[in-house]
Amino acid sequence: MTPGKKIPIFVDGVVLNGPQTDVKAGEKFVEEACRLIMEEVVLKATDVNEKVCEWQPPEQLRQLLDLEMRDTGESQDKLLKLCQDVIHFSVKTNHPRFFNQLYAGLDYYSLAARIITEALNPSIYTYEVSPVFLLVEEAVLKKMIECVGWKEGDGIFNPGGSVSNMCAMNLARYRHCPDIKEKGLSGLPRLILFTSAECHYSMKKAASFLGIGTQNVYFVETDERGKMIPEELEKQIWRAREEGAVPFLVCATSGTTVLGAFDPLDEIAEVCERHGLWLHVDASWGGSALVSRKHRRLLHGIHRADSVAWNPHKMLMAGIQCSALLVKDKSGLLKECYSAKATYLFQQDKFYDVSYDTGDKSIQCSRRPDAFKFWMTWKAVGTSGLEERVNRAFALSRYLVDEIKKREGFKLLMEPEYTNVCFWYIPPSLREMAEGPEFWRKLSLVAPAIKEKMMKKGSLMLGYQPHRGKVNFFRQVVISPQVSREDMDFLLDEIDSLGRDM
Repeated sequence: MTPGKKIPIFVDGVVLNGPQTDVKAGEKFVEEACRLIMEEVVLKATDVNEKVCEWQPPEQLRQLLDLEMRDTGESQDKLLKLCQDVIHFSVKTNHPRFFNQLYAGLDYYSLAARIITEALNPSIYTYEVSPVFLLVEEAVLKKMIECVGWKEGDGIFNPGGSVSNMCAMNLARYRHCPDIKEKGLSGLPRLILFTSAECHYSMKKAASFLGIGTQNVYFVETDERGKMIPEELEKQIWRAREEGAVPFLVCATSGTTVLGAFDPLDEIAEVCERHGLWLHVDASWGGSALVSRKHRRLLHGIHRADSVAWNPHKMLMAGIQCSALLVKDKSGLLKECYSAKATYLFQQDKFYDVSYDTGDKSIQCSRRPDAFKFWMTWKAVGTSGLEERVNRAFALSRYLVDEIKKREGFKLLMEPEYTNVCFWYIPPSLREMAEGPEFWRKLSLVAPAIKEKMMKKGSLMLGYQPHRGKVNFFRQVVISPQVSREDMDFLLDEIDSLGRDM
């Protein structure tokens, strides 16, 4: 036997000596893949000369990509080519002319933080396995709670605003009916929650998922700007009581998805206090205005809420997903509601302070350290830098509104309250036509047709939708600080160019 060479150990025909993985090959692949990401994603992220998307229909894209998984592995070169194809055919959400969703742009500090967490692969349920990230989450939640205006509070990061809203709904129900955790739905009265007619669709999904039932979600009428009318809320509460049902929750919205409307929180809080109802504010989109001294007035009264959902991955560009549920209660209600006391994770006789094992406050077991990427950005630019981003987004939106008013063929839906700018493009063929049923029928076809053209060209991406009786219109949302005045001008020029001959 060669000196120093170990005797192979076999179990069930498998050699157990040494690692199975080819470490050197793996390291080289990671290095090459990182170089590819840097060149094809990061360096091109803000280049307006690059396409926003390389549109292909599903069947053709399936043929262009090698999606088949085989019995034997692929070569490193083949894998790198696959990585390049994935980047090439994916939508470049970091592009300055990606305006399609309520997230956009590239924050370099958040990206670096995400690379770190992907490499470390932590799960933040206990301090012993995730000491740094649990302390980071604690620090970020504390700062966000201060932004809301509470002296103290509790909270947890969740995988998206929809989950935060659902957790808040469940928490409100638990506060009202604590026996539900053990005894379930049987024997409960008919519970009713109230939310705006403009609320996010996650409210209906949460009511369905939690067994409350979508018929027990009472939608409160809004004004012409999409804001909940407090007097209508009061009427709906009395209606529910007259039906023999039990109201327990009001969900207000700060920054609706389409119009960007902010419900009057102070007046809604008054109603909730009179009736003893939990007030949750879905500030997933609009919560970031809290970091701006100039624009936080939009959320006036939010400190009176019992819980708040806020997504830094939207306006503050923390990277998907980064969503916090903030709770005013500091008595441990959040943990009481969600804890299962798994003894293999949350042992009470550990050698350190087990109050830092915060994972039992979540509906999840494995949980990503989403606060870290927001923390890294906040550390890098400071509160003043976050405020500057928000203020710049508002200013660019104001510029776009002014340009829309100047240009023939563009018509605002309404003056925006937030950075949601909603408008129609009216092609020359319709500009002399009376605004009757036929006009609106034809106009409804314009936005989808222009959207198709812009995506196939790859020049920009912009969302459109019909909404509450209004035919298809564009919704432009400004988020990224990489967006410039020139991009606003290009947006309008491109729409006019693509739609002029319709």
